[in-house]
Amino acid sequence: MCGITGWVSYRRDLTAHRETVDAMTETMSCRGPDAQGAWLTPRAALGHRRLAVIDLPGGAQPMEARTEDGTVAMVYSGEAYNYVELREELRRHGHRFETDSDTEVVLRGYLQWGEELAAKLNGMYAFAIWDPRTEKLVMIRDRMGIKPFYFYETDDGVLFGSEPKAILANPLAPAVVGRDGLREIFSFAKTPGFAIWEGMRELKPGHVAVLDRNGLREHAYWQLEATEHTDSRQATVAHVRELLEDIIARQLVADVPRCSLLSGGLDSSAMTALAAEQLGEHGETVRSFAVDFPDQAKNFRAMDISPTQDTPFVHAVREHINCDHSDIMLDGAALSDPAVRRAAVGARDLPVGLGDRDNSLYLLFAAVRQHSTVALSGESADEVFGGYPWFHDERREAQTFPWLAGESPIDLTGALSDDLANTLDLDSYLHDSYSSALAEAPLKEGESGLEKRMRQVCYLHLSRMVQSLLDRKDRMSMAVGLEVRVPFCDHRLVQYVFNTSWSMKTFDGREKSILREATRDLLPDSVVQRKKSGYPGSFDPNYVAAIQAQTSDLLASRHSALDLCHRTRLQEAAEADGATITTRQRSHLERALDLATWFDLHKPVINLS
Repeated sequence: MCGITGWVSYRRDLTAHRETVDAMTETMSCRGPDAQGAWLTPRAALGHRRLAVIDLPGGAQPMEARTEDGTVAMVYSGEAYNYVELREELRRHGHRFETDSDTEVVLRGYLQWGEELAAKLNGMYAFAIWDPRTEKLVMIRDRMGIKPFYFYETDDGVLFGSEPKAILANPLAPAVVGRDGLREIFSFAKTPGFAIWEGMRELKPGHVAVLDRNGLREHAYWQLEATEHTDSRQATVAHVRELLEDIIARQLVADVPRCSLLSGGLDSSAMTALAAEQLGEHGETVRSFAVDFPDQAKNFRAMDISPTQDTPFVHAVREHINCDHSDIMLDGAALSDPAVRRAAVGARDLPVGLGDRDNSLYLLFAAVRQHSTVALSGESADEVFGGYPWFHDERREAQTFPWLAGESPIDLTGALSDDLANTLDLDSYLHDSYSSALAEAPLKEGESGLEKRMRQVCYLHLSRMVQSLLDRKDRMSMAVGLEVRVPFCDHRLVQYVFNTSWSMKTFDGREKSILREATRDLLPDSVVQRKKSGYPGSFDPNYVAAIQAQTSDLLASRHSALDLCHRTRLQEAAEADGATITTRQRSHLERALDLATWFDLHKPVINLS
C-alpha cells in the first residue's frame, strides 16, 4: 500500500521540475512512511511513497522494466491478491522476475497484456504506467474503487495522485471549489468520477484512462451485470462460504503483522472467525481490535442505525474464537482535540461533518498501527448483503437515496446559511443525482415489483454509498500508514450476491440472511441474532461540551468559514443543554468545526458564480 503521484507533459521538460514533483510526492508521506522515490524524464515524472507489506527488501518504486524500445515505469498502490498465479502465468510466457513483489507482477503483466491486464487482477489497486514506446500514460483503478485515484487535465498533459492534495501541490491546479463541488460535499451523493475541486476528476471504479498526444480517454473494464441466478438457496449459501474462505485466505497474505477490526456485528465477526480458523491451522492466533468509549453503557442512546452497543458482542466473539483482542478506549478529550480534527479533516480533504465518528476512526487506526500494518475490515457487507434498516422498511421506496429518506439523522443544509442553501438547491441536485444513478442500474429482463426495486436499491448502495465509506476508510487508515483490506469487496462475491433474488437475500425474514446462514457455525448465537448496528459514536458529555465551547470561540472570531454557516443555528446549538442537545444540533457544530478546519488546511477559493 502506498501513495502515488505523477505529471505528464508533452510540451515541458519535467526534469527541470524536480522540486514540484518532490512537493507532490511529499503530500503522500503518511500513506508511505517506509520509503520514497521519484522518476523523471522530459515527458513524464512519477513520485511514490511506500508502505512495505509484501517483499520488504524488494518492491521499491517507481519500478522500471526495460524493453528494446524504451523503459516502461510504474507507480502502484494496493495489493493484487492473485499475484502468485499471475506470476506463474507470466513465467510461462518467458518473463523473469527480480523480486517477490506483486508490484513487479503488475508491471510485467502490462508488458504482456497491455491494458487488458486490468481484467486479470483480483485486488485493490490504483496505478499509473508510463509507456515511452507510444508516449502514453495508462491509469487503472480497481473494480470497486477501494483505492483512490484522482487526475487533473492540463493544457498539455495530466497531473494525478492518490489524493487531491498531491495534485493541489502543483501550481497548475488551483484549489477552487465551485457550486457543484459544494453540492457534492453537502449532499452525501458521492457521484462516481466527481472530485470537488474544479478541473479535477476521480478515475471511476473499474475504469482505465489512457492519455496520449491525442488526449485522454476513459473506458470501463468491469461493471456490475444483471444475470440469472440459478443456484439453489443451499448451493448459494455454500458458495458464499467458499468464496469468503478463499478471499480471506488471499487477504491474510502479508510479510508484516496483520489483524482484524472487530465490532461484534455479523460481518466483522464472521470475517474474524474465518481468519482465526485459517491462522489457527498455522499455529497463529488472530489479533483483533475494537473501539470503545468510557461510560458508554451509561451514556448510550439507541438509534435506528445503532440499536445496540458493540462491546458485549465483541467480547462474546473474543471468548468464542479465542482471539488476542484489545479494546481501544477513546474519551471525549481525545475525540474533541482540535489536533485530531485537523488530522481527520486533512486526511479526507473534505469537511464532511461526521465529527466524532471520523475522529474516533482516525484514533482507532492510529492505535492499531502501533501493533499491525495490515487490518481486515467488514466494510461493505451491508451494501452487498442488504444490511441497513432502510433496505427493509418504507424508505426503500422513496424516490431518493434511501439513506437520506424519512427521518434521516443527516441534516444536509441545517448548518449552512440560508443564502448558500438556496444557491446550492441540494434537493434538485440530489434529485438529478438519484435519477442518474437509477438510470445506470442494470436490470434483468422481465424483472418487476419488489425484486426490481431491490436490485435498484442494492445498486445505489454499491455504486454510491459504498464509495463514500471506502474513501473514508482508505483516507483515515492511510493517514497513519495502516493498510485496511476489505474482503466483502471482492468483485466475485459482489457480482454473485448482486444477482441473488431479494427473497433469497431475506429468506429468514431478516437482513443479510445469506451471510448469516453461511457463517452461523463460526459464531456465538448472540452475534448471529444481533441486528445491524453501525459504527459507534460517542455519547460522552465531555465531547459535546468541548465542541460547544469550540463553536462558541469560532462564532466569536471572523473566520471565513462562517460565511457559509447559519450563525443563529450554530449559536443555538452551542448554547443548548448538553443533556438534551439533538443529533442534528450536534451535527451542526461538527460541520462548522470541520469547515473551519478545512479552510485552514486547504485555503479553498469558493466560486459561486
